[in-house]
Amino acid sequence: MIARIEELLANNKAFVAEQLRLDPAYFDKLAQGQHPEFLWIGCSDSRVPPDRITGTREGDMFVHRNIANLVVQTDMNLLSVLQYAVDVLQVKHVIVCGHYGCGGVKAAMGHAHHGLIDNWLRTLKDTQDYFWPQLATLDEHARFDRLVELNVVEQVYNLGKTNIIQDAWARGGHPFIHGWVFDIASGYIRPQTSMINNNDAILEVCKFHNGIVGQPAIRAAA
Repeated sequence: MIARIEELLANNKAFVAEQLRLDPAYFDKLAQGQHPEFLWIGCSDSRVPPDRITGTREGDMFVHRNIANLVVQTDMNLLSVLQYAVDVLQVKHVIVCGHYGCGGVKAAMGHAHHGLIDNWLRTLKDTQDYFWPQLATLDEHARFDRLVELNVVEQVYNLGKTNIIQDAWARGGHPFIHGWVFDIASGYIRPQTSMINNNDAILEVCKFHNGIVGQPAIRAAA
């Protein structure tokens, strides 16, 4: 156990040495501040590192992660990150990214009790209940994948209805918000929504506006 921690510290020293070899001023420039263009709201799953799967560098992306990439209107942690990213850092894009094989989604699909996390996943269970007429026709694997996708679309809608995004849109039409799913098995990102930056567009992913229980939300072309 101690050896693994020592390995991490040794890796850090190697990282510093390599960066300084490539650019002696690397850390001086990094310390000058951040100007990210993107806010990433993703799952905490260790297999989904946002910088690696998008090819972004340090300073490109502000990041918030939680179990099952949820946007909960009472989550002060997420809302604080969102407000700082939008109002202070003035990011141009906010990405909600889920992933196939998500343990949080899988837990929400079942009936077992997992403790405190059951409260966090309540909103996901509600999504499953709402879209059950659609999900019930699918086999277990396809249902799992589809609920991952539907969850992302739901969180994009929740994001667009925060006062932070609403105020930002009223000021000037930014940021664009996006719903993506990362396919761990292939490595590809699968967009689930169009680029959204106004209330007309957000209605495209509103299950209540569409008005038909269990029908697929509008999805962007792959």
